This record gives sequence, C-alpha cells and structure tokens, in this order.
Amino acid sequence: MSDLAIAADRGPRRAGLGAEAGAARAAPDVRRVLQLALAGVWLLDGVLQFQAFMFSKGFGQMLVSTAAGNPGVVARPITWNAALVEHHAVLLNAIFATIQLLVGIGIAWRPAVRLALGASIAWSLAVWWFGEGLGMVLTGNASPVGGAPGAVILYALLAVLLWPADRGAVPFTGPFTAARAVGAPAARALWLVLWLSLAYLALLPANRAPQALHDMIAGMAGGEPGWLATLERNAAALVAHQGLTVSVVLAAALVVVAAGVYLPGRAARGALILAVLVAAVIWVFGQAFGGILAGGATDPNSGLLLILLALTYWPSRTAAAAGREPALAPAAPS
Repeated sequence: MSDLAIAADRGPRRAGLGAEAGAARAAPDVRRVLQLALAGVWLLDGVLQFQAFMFSKGFGQMLVSTAAGNPGVVARPITWNAALVEHHAVLLNAIFATIQLLVGIGIAWRPAVRLALGASIAWSLAVWWFGEGLGMVLTGNASPVGGAPGAVILYALLAVLLWPADRGAVPFTGPFTAARAVGAPAARALWLVLWLSLAYLALLPANRAPQALHDMIAGMAGGEPGWLATLERNAAALVAHQGLTVSVVLAAALVVVAAGVYLPGRAARGALILAVLVAAVIWVFGQAFGGILAGGATDPNSGLLLILLALTYWPSRTAAAAGREPALAPAAPS
C-alpha cells in the first residue's frame, strides 16, 4: 500500500478515535447523577419536615406510635424521644428539618459530599430507631407494601453504595455503580439481604391475612386528592380477601429480584426492571407516594428509594461491553 493510501486510511481512524475519546469525556458520571438524585430526596424530606403539623404536638404523638409492638429495649427510648419532641416541638423540628436540608445541600455540593453522606448515615440510623421504630420489623406487623424495613434505612444503604471512593480499577470497569465503593461481592450481598428480607416480611402471618393488604391500601385513601383516593380504593378492592395469594406472589417476585444481581446480562436487567416495577406499584398503590399529597408525611416512603437503589445496580456500559470483541476491519490489499 502506498504512503498516500496509508495516510488516507489513518485519517478517518484517528477522527473516529478522537470522537470516541470525546464521547468518553462527555459521558456523565452515573454515580454523581445518582448522588444528586439522593440529594434531591433529602431536600424533599427537609421541605416536608417544615410543614406546620411537624411543629405541633402531633409530631411527637406520631413518633410515639412507632413504639407499639416493639420490645421494651427499643420502645422505651422511642417514648422518651417522642415526649421530648412533644414538649419542644418548634425548636427540635426546626433543627431536624435544617439537618435534612443541609444533608441534601452537602451531597449536591461536591466538596462536601463525603461529609454529607457520612452525616446522612448517622442521621438515618438515629431516625430509623427513634422515628420509625426500626421499621417495625420486630413487631411482626411490618410489610414491604407499607414501607418496611423503613425508608430511612435505605438512605443509609444508598449513602454507603454511592460513597465517593473506588475499589479496583480507575476509571471504573465494574459491573454496576453500587460496586464502585464497596466492591461487587459486598454490593450483591447487601442487595440479596435486603430483598430476601422483604420477601420474608411479605409472608408474615399478619400480611397473609385475607383482608390485611386490602385494609392497608384502603387506609391510604384518606386525605388524598380525589384521583389518588380512587386509585387506592380500586386497588384495595382488587386485593380484597386475597391476602395469602398476593403475599405469595409478591414474595416470589422479591426472591427473583434478590437473585437478579447474580444473573448474567439480560437476565440481570430483567430482574432489575422487575424490581423497579414492583417498587413503583408499592409506591403508588401501597404507599400513595408516601402520603406527601395528603400532608403530614416526613418522607416519600420506601418505594421511591427502592427504585433509586435498583438504578445503582443497573449494569454499567463497560460490563455490557465485556466479552465483546471489536469488529476487525478487513485488511486492505498491499
């Protein structure tokens, strides 16, 4: 091949490589996008905490209700905290709301992201106990449809998985974003434990009762806008007297989701899509968007957080490309 032909052939190749490099530089950092989404949820929580109801004694009464059914060692600190909040509602709620806003702003502001994520873990664990009664998982009445194991513990899990550190190669070449900070084996184990726990909770006797799911969903209609209340009532009617059947089907779906991150390629994507669909159905019909449209809610509940969590496990582009050899151009005759 002549020198002129070689030069002509190299030109397009260099242009193509340059375009690929530019695209790589322009590609968004998926972890950063997910961190910003988490920051947005924290900011929403802070805004919800500033509702007038939260500055009244009703907030303390709402907190003390989570002590019911819990062991004494868990319930007594909840009762003490609720009494304190009830007597100093304005001051303490202003502090609570400000903390959540600062956590959201800190995660969104890159220089403070580590500090904010660390603070969010500590705050989430405290609220999980004192504000959610450990998600009611020790009461025998916890349901994944109702929000178990507690929305706030999912904030802590997301903070761990989205921690700004990299385990392994840089740039990241792992299977999904959740593996960047803790490694793929640990991330998969955390996913497995969470979703298998949800499957177990779905099969509790209290949730298998014929009218258990119907009563839970019907109860979410109160105070909601007309269109959402109608959705809740229709969904409740659909599962009336079907507690056992729905619990078994839901548990089976949750087990498939739990195993999904161990499956290859398309099967893993299918399990993650199922996770998003299940979480979305729970969030809309079981949680009425966390009750935020009815007023008095402190967070959007677990459904939205489960969707965000599933996105952290979505296969990365490098994982999708793994094992695929680049097409070889036919050799030009010399």
